Amino acid sequence: MPRVKRGTSHVKRRKNILARTKGMMWGRKSKIKLAKTAAVKAGANAYRDRRAKKRLNRGLQNIRINAAARDAGTTYSKLIGDLKKRNIALDRKVLSELAAKHPNIFKNVIRA
Repeated sequence: MPRVKRGTSHVKRRKNILARTKGMMWGRKSKIKLAKTAAVKAGANAYRDRRAKKRLNRGLQNIRINAAARDAGTTYSKLIGDLKKRNIALDRKVLSELAAKHPNIFKNVIRA
């Protein structure tokens, strides 16, 4: 029985790592040892920042709602409490879209 040669899988693994670091600078795009650590670190940063982006957008949505609410003569907390009392189940993402792009509709929702 002949021995198993693993050259193809070794090359495939290296090509995959170098494909993930394509566009990086200096040795990180071409040297396998640097590329491996760069790819792992880039993946970790991407994972973390996908969550950070959501966090940032939620804060921005609250700021937009508060600004539009104050233009209408109320505050964020009073607006949210009032909407809950009246069983208006619009989430903050939709409310911020209305506040930013359709202020007249937002004011109608507040008054309704």
